[in-house]
Amino acid sequence: MRSCFIFIAFVSLLCSCKKTQSTIDTDVLVKVKDRTLTRSEIKGLIPRGVSSSDSLLLAESLVKKWVKDALVYEVALRNLGNEKEEVDKLVEEYRHSLVRYRYQEQLIREKLSADFQESDKLRYYEENQKKFVLDKALIKGLFLKIPVDAPGLSDVKGWYKSTSEASLEKIEKYSVQNATIYDYFYDKWVDFDQVMDNIPVHVVNPNEFLKANKFVETADSSYCYLLNIKEYLPAGSVAPYDYAGPQIVEMLTNLRKVEFLKRFEDELYNDAVRSGDVRFSDEP
Repeated sequence: MRSCFIFIAFVSLLCSCKKTQSTIDTDVLVKVKDRTLTRSEIKGLIPRGVSSSDSLLLAESLVKKWVKDALVYEVALRNLGNEKEEVDKLVEEYRHSLVRYRYQEQLIREKLSADFQESDKLRYYEENQKKFVLDKALIKGLFLKIPVDAPGLSDVKGWYKSTSEASLEKIEKYSVQNATIYDYFYDKWVDFDQVMDNIPVHVVNPNEFLKANKFVETADSSYCYLLNIKEYLPAGSVAPYDYAGPQIVEMLTNLRKVEFLKRFEDELYNDAVRSGDVRFSDEP
């Protein structure tokens, strides 16, 4: 009967359009000691578009879960004993850390620039080469995925092996009508593994594979796959500057954050000591 009463009240909430001052005091749906759960809180947890019957079932489940959690919490408070003080201490430490972290992030957003001079990025890259060692192979080249029944496929198999402007123009024009994938990356480094994810060829050792293969040409029942590897860098070599760019910016940003926060804390400390807000006891 009690459950029925609760959900009749919940239905009335779903049907109402406005909450007047007189209904605010009756918004409480269930209480456990001094903790309360309101109809509006439950209503906010019901996804839009859910049918009335499903809404009631979900609401009942949510209310039961809330009540069970509240009851367990009350039992824990009564029986935790001395450990409750330790929990309160941990909660306060967490709150302290969270408030500090949120404020520091706000300061960083407001005061710290994310722009770096190109000379600063290049200097950092040159002075920290060991931080930019590749854990995967990179390549420059061209990749095509073409249906096996596409016209002129034999011509494309000749064009993709050439880096001449004439061949590239022919490939581009052909790809507009026929290629499922046309990826040109002669001018930038890309992850070799990501390219090979599109090709039904299993590569056990990328470094050895790249030593032995300048061209990859294979097919399955649906597609022909063509890869021209113009250049490659094996795993274990230093990442090129242009490829390492985002990582350089991230590292410099982190360094700038550390320096900024240290300077902020030092200034705050010195100002507080000078103003008398911080007083040290003379007693040992």
